[in-house]
Order: sequence, then C-alpha cells, then structure tokens
Amino acid sequence: MHRVSAYILTFNEAEKIADAIKSVSWADEVLVVDSNSTDNTVKIAESLGARVVQVKFEGFGSLRNSAIQACSHPWIFSLDTDEFCSSAVSEEVRQHISNLKHRAFFVPRRNYFLGSEIKHSGWFPNYRQPQLFHRDAMRYEISPVHEGFELSKGETLGYFKNAIWQLPFKDMSESIAKMNRYSSLGATKRRQANSSYAKAFGHAVWAFLRHYIFKRGVLDGWAGFIIAFSYFEVTFYRYVKAVELDHQVEWHEQWQKILQGK
Repeated sequence: MHRVSAYILTFNEAEKIADAIKSVSWADEVLVVDSNSTDNTVKIAESLGARVVQVKFEGFGSLRNSAIQACSHPWIFSLDTDEFCSSAVSEEVRQHISNLKHRAFFVPRRNYFLGSEIKHSGWFPNYRQPQLFHRDAMRYEISPVHEGFELSKGETLGYFKNAIWQLPFKDMSESIAKMNRYSSLGATKRRQANSSYAKAFGHAVWAFLRHYIFKRGVLDGWAGFIIAFSYFEVTFYRYVKAVELDHQVEWHEQWQKILQGK
C-alpha cells in the first residue's frame, strides 16, 4: 500500500494551521515544517497530532526541499496554511498513486477573496507547482520566492480534476504585508539585477494589464481590479527594492558626506 506524507510550511500561522491540518488528516503523516514561529503555531499543530520539524528560513525553494527530506513516506502532498484539501481531492490522491501513470500532479485551486470566488485574474485553475508527487520525481529550484520545480529525468505530469480551496488573504492588511515580504524576497532574484525605476514601472504596468485584461480579471469586478493592482504594486516594489540593493553602499556613503557637511 502506498503511504502519503502531507507537509505544511508555517511561520506564525496560529490562526490558520488547525484548518489546514484537519483538511489533510487522511494522510498517513502530517508534517509541519516550521521556521521558528513565535506564536502558538507549533502547540496547535502538535495538539492535532502533526509532527513538527524546525527549519531555518533561507528562501522557499530551500525550505520545500528540506520538507521533502523530512517526510517519512515516498508519496508527498504539499499544502500551504491558507489552503484546504477537499474530500474529493483526498479520494483522487489515492486513485492516482495506485495507477502510477504519473508521479507528479498539478492540483487546481479555487480562490476565495473579498467575499467571492475568483474565477478569472489568473487565479483559476492556478496551477502553481505539483502538489502531489513521489519524492524521487522532482525537486524545487533554489529560489527565495515563487520557486519553480525540476522534474527528474523521464517523469511526466498529471492533472487532478478536483480542486483544493485557498483563502490567500484573510483581509487587506495581510495582503499588503505579504506584498511587502514577497517584493523584498523577489528583489534578491538574479533576474532583478541592474534594475531601474523605468523598468520597475514598465514591468508593473504589464503585470496589471496581464491580470486585469489578458487574464480577464475585469470579469471578477472590484476584486479583480484589486488583484491586478496588487500585482502592479508587488512588481513595482520588487524592482525598486532591487535598485535600492544595487545602490545601497553608494547611497549610504552619500548620506554620510551630507552628515559631515561635505
């Protein structure tokens, strides 16, 4: 019989972790990979029977690879704390790991934001990365955020019919906080090197148009506009922060000269 480990990444997720764990209680093991939370995340996870391991955060790619290594079973189901696995998906997991046609699978995600399901804006089916896979079938790219993945030689991807649910932001304050964190992490990516303010604005405008027009966010009403605008912001600040990183030493030296009256 094929056994499955479900892993969940956490950092100060006391408000969300219980629902996430309960949604994957069907798994043979629930593993919480925590990065030194300072709230009750670990206590809640352990009270629900999850095994908790501590891994220092050094980017999401490295963190997810550490999660794979910590899992006890060969089949792995990845879940974020803002996601909820439906019973239909859990049944489909068992079906796929039994026929072995593929060893890595995309799972569609249905997103709920600002009081409604988001059906456009690039948020459905929202295939981000394989969420069910055999531990030998893939690895994550070492990237600070928006990490990609690499399939092992000869492996192929399958697709689930049923979807998990995601509540990406409990409110706009959380959305803004994540935008700030992710833009800072993204600024360190290699492709952001040699940025400029003009490049920041150009990429931000394209991000807005891509989600609002080409991915039909306009059909999601005001929620679609806010989603597209948030992509404008996170993209703009990611490139601006990259400019800041490129000139940090120079700007510090200039400020010291001002303080010294030179």
